[in-house]
Amino acid sequence: MMSSNKPVVPQAQEALNKMKYEVAQSLNVNLKQGYNGDLTAKENGSVGGEMVKRLLEQYANSNAR
Repeated sequence: MMSSNKPVVPQAQEALNKMKYEVAQSLNVNLKQGYNGDLTAKENGSVGGEMVKRLLEQYANSNAR
């Protein structure tokens, strides 16, 4: 049984982390490495939501050919 917080492709972890910080910066969310408990649920959720949106767009664009 696979844990839900482990990527299916382990090599993708670095790319996802990079994307997380890029998205946070574009949304003006002060995300830092380590503890981010001082951020609101809305701030954290906006980063995760935008990441999902971008990943879905990338998937749709790669399959549109």
